Amino acid sequence: MPERLENRLVNKSIEAFILGIEIYNKPTIKYRVEGFSFFICNAWELLLKAYLVKCKGDDSIYYSDNPDRTLSLNRCIKDVFTNDKDPLRINLETIIDLRNISTHFITEEYEQIYIPLFQSCVLNYSNKLADFFNIDISTHIPQNFLTLSINIDEITETTIKAKYPRQIADKILKATKEINRLSSEHGPRFSISITHDLHLTKNKKHASAEFRLSESAEDAAFIIKDIRDPKETHKYTTGKCVDILNKWIERDGLAFQSLSPAKGKDNTFNAYHFRLFTDFYNLKSDIKYCYEFNLHSQPTFTYSQATINLIYSEIKKDPENIIQHLKDKINKS
Repeated sequence: MPERLENRLVNKSIEAFILGIEIYNKPTIKYRVEGFSFFICNAWELLLKAYLVKCKGDDSIYYSDNPDRTLSLNRCIKDVFTNDKDPLRINLETIIDLRNISTHFITEEYEQIYIPLFQSCVLNYSNKLADFFNIDISTHIPQNFLTLSINIDEITETTIKAKYPRQIADKILKATKEINRLSSEHGPRFSISITHDLHLTKNKKHASAEFRLSESAEDAAFIIKDIRDPKETHKYTTGKCVDILNKWIERDGLAFQSLSPAKGKDNTFNAYHFRLFTDFYNLKSDIKYCYEFNLHSQPTFTYSQATINLIYSEIKKDPENIIQHLKDKINKS
């Protein structure tokens, strides 16, 4: 029996997506902006066509006045994401513009400008693949590969004008200004800033590199505390974490079981469950997961994306019994 068109399109879409990720994260490839933009657009086009076939049938991906020609990516976007103010749609259309100009004009600075859009686009694709076809992209590529590698310097107007002729410098600066404006307007579904933070640890199991201090070293080194805005790194309240986890549980159809479920909500994750996780894993004592504000008599706590990821990965392992197991272990300790 021949494979259904919908499935062929989805499988090709996932392959194009993975190719884009691999190209971007490979340090020896110089044209990774162009390569990524090409393959991520191809992945979206195939995914949206598969979704149209699923919803409307095989003929829906062809132009009515030209049945031999399939719809363009721009047309697919308009047919599926009908709200032209949707940040996801604006993100995609902006990357399409980059793809269209990459064969004519591109500089290394474009990576610095577009990397927040690329990262958002990767996560948007993962979410829609799950929403449309109930496919978890982490079954095809490890979750940590979904964070794009970055090796960039700050773009300054002075540097750009000194490095490039006026016409090229103007294009770069104009693009930078426009992306910054759109990012401030549309939030994380349009762009996600990427940062790589270094932390000191005495536990070798948690270290990716080792060093030692020496009084006899020729060059002095200084350990400094990095300054980070917790409103950006730890922006989730308990309530927001609970909301996101419930959406993910529903999205993936997990058979989550509550200890004392409210009537009619047997599989609802709540604040009590969240506290079980934070207590058992001692998350409030680890800055990677939790930030404590002491502005008032009672401290308040906010959480990072890593907290949500950790809790969900544990829920997925045993959704029916995880809460009872946590409670039992906490009571024994």
